[in-house]
Amino acid sequence: MLEFLPKEVRDGLEAARKREAKRKSRLRVQVGDAMFPVLRFWHDGFALDADVSPRALRGLVDVYDGSRHVFQCLIVASSIENGELVCDFKRATAVTGAAALDFWRDENAPVGYLPRL
Repeated sequence: MLEFLPKEVRDGLEAARKREAKRKSRLRVQVGDAMFPVLRFWHDGFALDADVSPRALRGLVDVYDGSRHVFQCLIVASSIENGELVCDFKRATAVTGAAALDFWRDENAPVGYLPRL
């Protein structure tokens, strides 16, 4: 249906859609010192605005929700489709507040020990 509209109207609608997606999304990708807003995010990839992001993106990036660090993603492929830089990642590791344990912790273990008298 959009193919019947004039090119200027289609461009205006596309710009409004991108602006609304940027405003609604709190997710952003950090690459080095640069930050880029995420337009869409799904289980094995995300999309950035191709006008403000680099032409190709590969490697390890950090994904933030507002100021909270959410994921570290390893991007393996990126391509430009319909004005969006679509990035596919191999893994998305959730960021936790504590270091990973290298031992098994028993759920019935005591919280602390009393010293001997």
